[in-house]
Amino acid sequence: MTKSSSKSGFTKAAFVLLFVVFCQSPFAGEAANQVDPADALPLAECLEYVEDSQKQYSIADMATATIAKRFAPANAVSGQINFGYSNSAYWLRCDLSGVTGKKLLEIAYPALDNVQVFMPDASGTYRMQEAGDIRPFDQRPYPHRNFVFPIEFTQADTMLYIRAESRGTLTLPIKLWSPETFHEQNQQTYAVLSVYYGIFVALALYNLFLFISIRDRVYLEYVLFVIGMAIGQASLNGFGNQFLWPDWPAWGNIALPTGFAIAGLFFSFFTRSFLALPARAPRLNLLNWLFVFWFVLSIMLHFFSYQLAAMAVSFGGLGYSLFGCWVGWQCMLRKSIAARYYLLALTLVLVGVGVMAARNFGWLPTNLYTMYAMQVGSSLEMLLLSFALADRINLMQKERNLAQAEALEIKQKMLETLKHNEQELETRVKLRTFELEAANQLLLENEQKLAKVIRQDSLTGLGNRMALDSDFDAAVSRARRANKGVALALIDLDGFKPVNDTYGHEVGDTVLKEIAERLSAMVRKTDSVIRIGGDEFVIIIEDIQSFSDVKHIVEKLLASLKQPMQICGSTIQVGASIGVSLFPDDGETLRDLLHKADMLMYEAKTMGGNRCQASNA
Repeated sequence: MTKSSSKSGFTKAAFVLLFVVFCQSPFAGEAANQVDPADALPLAECLEYVEDSQKQYSIADMATATIAKRFAPANAVSGQINFGYSNSAYWLRCDLSGVTGKKLLEIAYPALDNVQVFMPDASGTYRMQEAGDIRPFDQRPYPHRNFVFPIEFTQADTMLYIRAESRGTLTLPIKLWSPETFHEQNQQTYAVLSVYYGIFVALALYNLFLFISIRDRVYLEYVLFVIGMAIGQASLNGFGNQFLWPDWPAWGNIALPTGFAIAGLFFSFFTRSFLALPARAPRLNLLNWLFVFWFVLSIMLHFFSYQLAAMAVSFGGLGYSLFGCWVGWQCMLRKSIAARYYLLALTLVLVGVGVMAARNFGWLPTNLYTMYAMQVGSSLEMLLLSFALADRINLMQKERNLAQAEALEIKQKMLETLKHNEQELETRVKLRTFELEAANQLLLENEQKLAKVIRQDSLTGLGNRMALDSDFDAAVSRARRANKGVALALIDLDGFKPVNDTYGHEVGDTVLKEIAERLSAMVRKTDSVIRIGGDEFVIIIEDIQSFSDVKHIVEKLLASLKQPMQICGSTIQVGASIGVSLFPDDGETLRDLLHKADMLMYEAKTMGGNRCQASNA
């Protein structure tokens, strides 16, 4: 079974179970079943009230003629007992003459800050019982999610007084129960609410596991929305104060609007992700951010004014329900499949939130349906959105399958195209490779020729000054590795200038070529012969330790250079003066060795020429 199908089955089962719960719950049963008034007596029609705007009256003031004549029927406000958002305290009284025995007085709105019940005893003195969500749960006179006060009627004429105040909506659904009937109804209610919250805990956990598995943040936003709604509902039903935070009245006092504000905040994020507003409706996405800021502000207002925060949450819930319906409609017009579920869910919750907000402000009467409209609407909303998330998985799977099919088709076409062009491409590659190899070969030959031209003396074919630099560096590197020396022989021809003056430069060039050939013939292949200009030559001789190692080479050079040359029918003879410097004894750089060899060569010329001079000879 796939995740989408299992989720769909899970949410359908939850929906059916929730439907059965509501059908069998006291919320439905109370309206249908007739309960004996002696066992469950609603007091709304017999209650009278007086507003204490300055919160200055005491129970003793209620019996005075001035206060007594100010009492008016409670149903004169809106047909039911709901004073909306008010900073005043309200006193209510009810003549319970004829009621006898032990009873339980229930005020079924657990979000009230403070409720005091005054009942006369046998001596006529009023005894007070007190409860409220600003007090720890264990201080209540009766352990129950609502405010319940045990009363024993000991006299025929009894006037009951109730004082209530709250910074939230001041709603007072009051009923007088016989203990037996109350316990029977109470067991059914607790059972129904336990199943009710169990379903949504299961929904939250299931979607949390989906988030962990799929890593789609819309599931996390849905879970946080459900948690916020659960906090608000638990506070509204009194479950929170009784079971979750009984010893934390400061939180219990603000949990109702704070929970709904958190639900509104994360539902705004859920709407943005679920309907893809940034891509599908950018302008609506900007308006959605305004509601995000509104709900954040509602949460922060609790630090300054509970009443303003509660009113902001009520307005925000009503406003976002209208806005959400509009967003869902617009996205549905844009062909969004998910918007159908979303719109239906928001329509249901809009009815519930609207009824609850109108009841909070006193615009609608407080009865069974207005009390639980938000609970029913939000429950159906969360279940429908759970269906929508299941469809989201199905849609993602369909899109994935479609994308895979398209990718497979594209891949097949690519393979056919590649196969069709393979031979042509291979031929082109071979041709191009051949052309590149030919071009590279030509380029290599040209580079070699160019390098040779750049390093070669154009007249003699020997190396030039550029070759001298590179050949010297290479020789020195080899010498360092072998721990040997290098000799630098600087040769300057004797008597060459008269040859140019007598026979001309053409004959002089021929003499230089002949000298170059003789020098090359006299040295080893590892040595370098270089013409550095005019009639000056340099020979780099490797693998030597001292001048004695090159002495025989230099003597052979002098002997070879003295031999006469037959050029153009003329016998020409020149000599040479040679200066020899040694690396590293005479220096480690080419410049130092040339300078030293030049000095020694001039010494040889001064001494008559046709000789060699070395520093350690």
